[in-house]
Amino acid sequence: MTSAPVNPTPPSDPAKVAEPQDTRSAADLDPRLLVDQAGLRGYVTAFTRRVRGGELGSLPVVIGLIVIWLVFQTQSSSFLTSQNLSNLAQQMVSTGLIAVGVVMVLLLGEVDLSVGSVSGFTSAILATQIVNHGTNEGLAIVIALAAGALVGVLHGVWFTRIGVPAFVVTLAGLLFWQGAQLGVLGTSGSVTLPQQSFVRQLSTSFYPKGTGYAIAAVIVVVYLAAQLFEVRSRRGASLRPRPVVEVVARCVVLAVLLGVAVTVLNGYRGLPQSLVIFVVVVLVFDLVIRRTRYGRHVLAVGGNTEAARRAGISVSGIRISVFALAGLMAAAGGIMAASYLNSVGQASGGSTTLLYAIAAAVIGGTSLFGGRGSAWSALLGVLVITSITNGMALLSFTSSTQFMVTGAVLLIAASIDALGRRGRAASGRG
Repeated sequence: MTSAPVNPTPPSDPAKVAEPQDTRSAADLDPRLLVDQAGLRGYVTAFTRRVRGGELGSLPVVIGLIVIWLVFQTQSSSFLTSQNLSNLAQQMVSTGLIAVGVVMVLLLGEVDLSVGSVSGFTSAILATQIVNHGTNEGLAIVIALAAGALVGVLHGVWFTRIGVPAFVVTLAGLLFWQGAQLGVLGTSGSVTLPQQSFVRQLSTSFYPKGTGYAIAAVIVVVYLAAQLFEVRSRRGASLRPRPVVEVVARCVVLAVLLGVAVTVLNGYRGLPQSLVIFVVVVLVFDLVIRRTRYGRHVLAVGGNTEAARRAGISVSGIRISVFALAGLMAAAGGIMAASYLNSVGQASGGSTTLLYAIAAAVIGGTSLFGGRGSAWSALLGVLVITSITNGMALLSFTSSTQFMVTGAVLLIAASIDALGRRGRAASGRG
């Protein structure tokens, strides 16, 4: 005769057994709680934790830029003058616009090697339409931008539908569109834009002193409004918003930086119109990446393609559209280069254009592994690149030295990205 099995004593409260115990403090769960609890010390602690976790953000490039400027200023007292900084601001616009498109492609974890050739090809279309065919300048700009976008669509379709790696497709595009550029220019080899043309004035126009400060004030007000809207939205969704003190501090810092920049540029000829165009483009792309559904889809595809596909995101559509944007921005950069140089030739879009555009995006903080970065990476990165080339030109460095220094800076930036990714993986953040 066997005895019935003895049942274990049931728990007094099954819910307490099933529910995992979380021993972390509120500050561990949300850094904003740590800030609220510890004030300024909380900011420092939260910042330190992010850095240790590989969340470096723009910190390396900001520190690097400060070091670069200090080094060149000690070697040449004319580096930080109003005239040189104004020239530097104009020089970086064309490459910076191309770099914005490169940032979008890198967010996918891909690369576009054709952007330099596309910028030269589209600028050749612009110049020949205006000079050789008498096309209205506004229409010629639209034609050039449309041509760049169509080229990007072609690359994207070839990559997504046929399955050829983006590296190979855009490498072929680099050669193909360079040849197309020579064909468009014809036997003359170069086209000079009219001195008083609208395109030319994009780079030669400056805003007077009062207008520059007004533009800076508008940017600060818009930024403040956006931050307050975010605070209101998060409160409406029962989420913890950014502390109001932090919002005010951010606006004050932005106002000081813009005020100093405008004051320095006013010391020469005023605020360059081309710089304003570049900053507006960066702001728009930053808004698209961080605040729109499309931007979140781009980051999702770059972060994990298969997960994005299973979530219902049209991966092919996102990829094609991003390459179209890269082509569009390459055309925009080509237009601004033609405006700055007042001509388009066989060398337009060649030489270091591609290398500097990709280097600017990476140096600015966009991850080579996809899913991480912002449009501000293009601005910060191209500012570093242009500062290096400008400073070494002032010191009469040879081209070989300039290439080696720029390459070393790019390698350091890529290494920081790789180390940061390793740190995020170790801390469970990605």
